[in-house]
Amino acid sequence: MATLAKSFVRFRTINSLPSLIGTQAVRNAGHWNKDWKPGPYPVTPEERAAAARKYGLHPDDYEPYPDDGLGRGDYPKLPIISGEARDPFRDWDYPEYRRNFGEPIHADADMYGLDRIDGTTKPRFSPYQQAAAFFGVIAACFAIYIYLDDKKLHRPVLPKQYPGDGNVHYTFEPAE
Repeated sequence: MATLAKSFVRFRTINSLPSLIGTQAVRNAGHWNKDWKPGPYPVTPEERAAAARKYGLHPDDYEPYPDDGLGRGDYPKLPIISGEARDPFRDWDYPEYRRNFGEPIHADADMYGLDRIDGTTKPRFSPYQQAAAFFGVIAACFAIYIYLDDKKLHRPVLPKQYPGDGNVHYTFEPAE
């Protein structure tokens, strides 16, 4: 019980610390997920202009995602520019993500990071070539299996040889 009372006193002291200082040193941008939730889908031109200002875009460049029920609201539909396609030598605010502070990011930014897929560069092989290579390897393995299925692939072994063939070396009969 004494431990519980001590932890309660410590909790009260830590929580009352900002009121002792007089001002809070850091302003929080938001406390809950609802603070970062996009606003409702803009319908009027005034709402579109306000949403463009909210995300730091020119009203002509602002285009929201379609209102299809996925909950993206007024979030701007940005082009897909993955981290690999961005200049690695630029002075970024967050160089590990290659982005700047306050820059709006793609709604699926977690999929286009530096350690994820690169949606901006052309792949070396087309999807048809990739599928042909995959199915070619599978077909070759299957053909080798069919060809070697009835072949003996083990070490040939003759029957065990004993000295003096035809002689009985031991028997399970009782001795006479």
